[in-house]
Amino acid sequence: MMLRAGLALFWLAHLLPVPVLAALGEAIGRLAWRLPTERRQVVRANLALCFPERSADARERLGREHFAAFARSALELGLAWWSRPSRLARVVRIEGEHWLDELAGRPLIVLTPHFVGLEIAAQRMASGRRAVAYYSHQKNRAFDAFLRGRRNRFGTVRMVSRQQGIRPVVRAIREGLPLYYLPDMDLGERDSIFVPFFGQPAATVPALGRLVRLTGATVLPCVTEQQPGGGYVVRLMPPLEGLGHDDVADTLRMNAFIEEQVRLRPAQYLWLHKRFKTRPPGASPVY
Repeated sequence: MMLRAGLALFWLAHLLPVPVLAALGEAIGRLAWRLPTERRQVVRANLALCFPERSADARERLGREHFAAFARSALELGLAWWSRPSRLARVVRIEGEHWLDELAGRPLIVLTPHFVGLEIAAQRMASGRRAVAYYSHQKNRAFDAFLRGRRNRFGTVRMVSRQQGIRPVVRAIREGLPLYYLPDMDLGERDSIFVPFFGQPAATVPALGRLVRLTGATVLPCVTEQQPGGGYVVRLMPPLEGLGHDDVADTLRMNAFIEEQVRLRPAQYLWLHKRFKTRPPGASPVY
């Protein structure tokens, strides 16, 4: 019952004009920052680690801006789940789309860091294009089924659970399906290596280089950017060259690219995630 009521609210919200929806979401986020929640503490810890050169007041402002951006993107989930392709195209503009056309049918990895708005950006990218994407199962079975259905509502995305491993993804890439790859989550110590991210050791799965080596894929960087007043821009950038020879070097390069992009739009990165939860031996806990 609670799930149905929640989804009904998202459906109703997606009927609002985009500028109104954006303003409402940002207002909710700024109010939420005032509450003494665990996630506010996570954001504060992340920002203190990654931006020690900023004053405490500056980091507080950045945290409040992040809550506003995140809450807005959450409220806009209805746009991703129910908007028609024509409305999605108006809400989400793609820059550098020619890269997708030029690389169509060839092994391709779209490298997509965790900025706000990923859900709606993924739906926009999937509209009219076949792709493969990893999927994490949700604890609530009903919501899991709903989310899988919404994410593949255009019938163009092959969903692969993380529990299935790398082989189904390798097959899909070799078939010419681009992988929408989100690489920057702390998935635990298993299969991860510690490489710097904002100068901090971050547990990172070194899968990018392996996938390139196994498939010969081109790596196309992709960043989603939330726009003032409503809407998003998906920026596709020139391919990263020279990957696939050394997993550590490839992972270092990937993290350096993500850090560079975060510094351009710091309030829009997913600071709510416990990126430094897994620590090297002997290191103090962050959270």
